[in-house]
Amino acid sequence: MNINEFFEHDNFAKLIGAELIEIGEGYAKARMLVDDRHLNGYGACQGGAIFTLADLAFASAVNSHGQLTVSTNANIAFIKAGTPGYIFAEARELVNHHKLPFAEVRVTDETGDLLAIFTSSGYRKKAQIEK
Repeated sequence: MNINEFFEHDNFAKLIGAELIEIGEGYAKARMLVDDRHLNGYGACQGGAIFTLADLAFASAVNSHGQLTVSTNANIAFIKAGTPGYIFAEARELVNHHKLPFAEVRVTDETGDLLAIFTSSGYRKKAQIEK
């Protein structure tokens, strides 16, 4: 199974409408169309939906090398409320360590305004994923 097929099986990401639009070495970009199902009582995009989109981008970036990598820690800072329309999560692996990678994900809206910054470290397992 290659990396694109691997992430096609992310059922929770599919459930909320998150989709990968680009994967490269240590890089990934995902998007999600925020609609009524994503809104909290305040009328803004629910933080968990933003977190999930960012986590999908993180996972794709750190797994892009073909070695199964799982998150060990994740933090998110919400900067601005998300509203209906597309939001994007762009992940860049900052540290490509053979066991403990680290990446930053910036979540933006359609105008490029920063909504959140997500950081996460991972653990590379022995299992391989085809590139």
